[in-house]
Amino acid sequence: MRTLFFRSVLAPLVLLVALPANAATWVLDPEGSKVTFQYNYGSDPYEGEFKNVEAVFEIDPMNPTACNFQVSIPINDISLDSPEALDYLLDYELFDVDQWPMATFKAESCSLESMNSFVSEGTLTVRDVTKPMSFPFKLDVEIDGGLRFRLTSEVTIKRLEYGVGQGYWASTAEIPNDVIIKVDVYAKKQ
Repeated sequence: MRTLFFRSVLAPLVLLVALPANAATWVLDPEGSKVTFQYNYGSDPYEGEFKNVEAVFEIDPMNPTACNFQVSIPINDISLDSPEALDYLLDYELFDVDQWPMATFKAESCSLESMNSFVSEGTLTVRDVTKPMSFPFKLDVEIDGGLRFRLTSEVTIKRLEYGVGQGYWASTAEIPNDVIIKVDVYAKKQ
């Protein structure tokens, strides 16, 4: 219990002490990082993974609400257990990777919700559609083997708002509009 207390209460303080007094730049550490998405097709659940995600986080310990996130998601690198479902996802009626091979998330501000919970305000771009997005996340500091932070989140997006579903796939009869995105990533200081 004492260890849990020190990790939850003192870890943010360690981060503040360990960082310089100006914004620090952190990059996504691919080791152990994972960004997944979940959806249903009929009654069958599917889970895929966005591979080769790149992210840069700028965090100023003197002003943690002035965060800056730049996240690039190469849609063509999606990993999915079903080759047939993957072909459909990459096709022009869903992600249309030939025209829009990259999705992005950009945020320039964060608000503190609790000790390690934040919400960033930014924009998500998928296909040719950019919309405002609130991105809630938890930020934990780890010092095992070096200083890094762990960012976790779960958000639901409406695929049709981003044009992911043209023609036959615009119907929500087989594929619901809601897609769950789960983020569990690590970042290290650049």
